[in-house]
Amino acid sequence: MQKRTKIIIGAAVVAVAAAIPTVAIAGGDTDTPITGEALEKASKAALDYLGEGRVTDTEVGDEESLYEVEVTLNDGTEVDVQLDENFVVVGSEVEGVDQDETDGDND
Repeated sequence: MQKRTKIIIGAAVVAVAAAIPTVAIAGGDTDTPITGEALEKASKAALDYLGEGRVTDTEVGDEESLYEVEVTLNDGTEVDVQLDENFVVVGSEVEGVDQDETDGDND
């Protein structure tokens, strides 16, 4: 009876482990995409802010803000637009560009 109980418990543990979403090892991020009405609002806010491009990726619960919308501009540049819970832009960053290069200082 003990062997049978161990097998049942082991199978249950495996089933539960398989049901848990996989978490990325780096930082524990799962990169949950924005969906539904929030996706529509976030996409519109990001595109209105930038004035061009297309949405290529989204994320809820980004480390900088509630929503992050990645937009690829017409020239191929990728920009991450950060939005708060009211879909107001709180920041943006051109991917691959060091912040020192974009601050306007030409020392």
